[in-house]
Amino acid sequence: MSAAEQLDDGRGKAPPRDALMAAEAVIETQLEQSPAAGRARLRPLLALAPYVARYRGRAFLALIALTVAAVTTLVVPIAVRRVVDFGLSPEGIAMINSYFSVMIALVAVLAGASAARFYLVMTIGERIVADLRRDVFAHLVSLSPSFFDSARSGELVSRLTADGAQIKSAVGASASVALRNLMLFVGATVMMVITSPRLSGFVLLAIPVIVIPLVAFGRWVRRLTRGAQDKLGEAAAYVSELVGSIRTVQAYTSEKMAAARYGGEVEEAYDAARRSHQARAILTAVIIFIVFASVVIVLWVGSRDVLEGTITPGRLGQFVLYAVFAAAGLGQLSEVWSELSAASGAAERMFELLRIEPAIAAPAAPRALPQPARGNVGFENVSFAYPTRPDVLAIDGVSLSVAAGEKVAIVGPSGAGKSTLFHLLLRFYDPKSGSISFDGVPITSVDPQALRARIALVPQDSVVFAASARENIRFGRPDASDAEVERAAGLAHATEFIRRLPGGFEAQLGERGVKLSGGQRQRIAIARAILRDAPLLLLDEATSALDAESETLVQTALEELMYHRTTLVIAHRLATVLSCDRILVMEHGRIVEQGTHASLVAANGLYARLARLQFEGV
Repeated sequence: MSAAEQLDDGRGKAPPRDALMAAEAVIETQLEQSPAAGRARLRPLLALAPYVARYRGRAFLALIALTVAAVTTLVVPIAVRRVVDFGLSPEGIAMINSYFSVMIALVAVLAGASAARFYLVMTIGERIVADLRRDVFAHLVSLSPSFFDSARSGELVSRLTADGAQIKSAVGASASVALRNLMLFVGATVMMVITSPRLSGFVLLAIPVIVIPLVAFGRWVRRLTRGAQDKLGEAAAYVSELVGSIRTVQAYTSEKMAAARYGGEVEEAYDAARRSHQARAILTAVIIFIVFASVVIVLWVGSRDVLEGTITPGRLGQFVLYAVFAAAGLGQLSEVWSELSAASGAAERMFELLRIEPAIAAPAAPRALPQPARGNVGFENVSFAYPTRPDVLAIDGVSLSVAAGEKVAIVGPSGAGKSTLFHLLLRFYDPKSGSISFDGVPITSVDPQALRARIALVPQDSVVFAASARENIRFGRPDASDAEVERAAGLAHATEFIRRLPGGFEAQLGERGVKLSGGQRQRIAIARAILRDAPLLLLDEATSALDAESETLVQTALEELMYHRTTLVIAHRLATVLSCDRILVMEHGRIVEQGTHASLVAANGLYARLARLQFEGV
């Protein structure tokens, strides 16, 4: 919503610092109401299980490749033991040759299995994160406008990009390495027990000493990583705001102030990330020391056993190799555990968004709107306050009825609540009291998408996307043909300037339509509404950004468009509403006058005062 619309709604603009954490506040409030919130916080990565299940065949093949690689690695120490015990003699040359030939074959199998594992696991990770991003975005665009009143777009983008990348790393490389090292650790531990139960006892005693800090540090790392991602999201949100308003920043020569603030945000993000990496480094050092210290102790005890003749040198070598495999697996597992803990924090942030329920949703059994659509609109004693200002009524006891085909203008000073009527009719919000109907059906009993499909809106702040002119107009009706798009552009008197663009209708209009003038953006929005061909047309200052010549052309097109459909027109410029059947005058959220232009001027009330200011300049 534009700043102008916020002022017109009577809400004002939230202070920037208050808005900084508003998205988090909304999210946390929603989460506290979720019964699964506690479980999700403990094990957020488990929420990825349904995504993995979609590709269970590929995951099974990756598990087979992983198992083959681990088993191949565990076979090597057995060959080493036999070479040491039986092959280190003149008679054992042939056996050494055969064993080393087998080992070369094992290395080839290991290389092939590792390559297959890497490819399968990495592509699964890419696929899962792509699905997750798609689902989160689809859910985001289904959320009610009340959520976006507080949420910051940069923060949401950060969750889709940075957090998604963190999860991709975990599901791909980190999860694969974790499984490989877990298999090596378990397999090597079992083989150690088989090789020498006595020496295995010394190693197994060290496991609890390793696991306890692993779990404790992992939780700490997850909390720190979550904090780092939050700080990064705040910085991304600020960049998004600044880049979108760069002309204002430069016009007020505020580049240094903006850079200083962003520098502060980046430093906070760096500091949070540094603490997270510090915790991971400490965890890695502790685990590696404990693991390899235990291997050294076992080697010392085993050397004494060899001297006493209770174990052969080859068997000791086999045991030591398994101990090293187990130690290396557990040591690397500690590093991967930290990465998985970091990804857990990122997954927590993304799934938080998926758990937020829209404030406006379709009823369980939605009613069908009448066919054919007529465009009747009714408000009955409607009152409403925006969630950001619940104590201030933007609409106060409004009742009105608009017949099919009627053209009704809504005028009044800024903040009177004019645009809010449109927001309620589109069911972006539900009123605090009263009811709204469309074609005689209460809109709360209708699927919001079915309702909105019968309404065409031209907002005051024209929205143009970073897409081609054709794609921008086709937003009005995605299944429209190229000919229909071009016809709509012609009716909106947009064809001439579109044809002059490099590429014509295929020309890219830039982010927020930066390549167009304000009037051109407005005509794109009008063409979009014309293409929609809906029974109800909402015009919110539809000609406000046009020059006199363009306004005349577009007004002609709009009058033709309004001829056979119900139309509600919001206008500050009263000259644009003179042809309407009826004029409603709003002030402080109430309808204070209504009638024709002539009758309202004769009544000498608010409308007459506004008319004198515009037409007479007094």
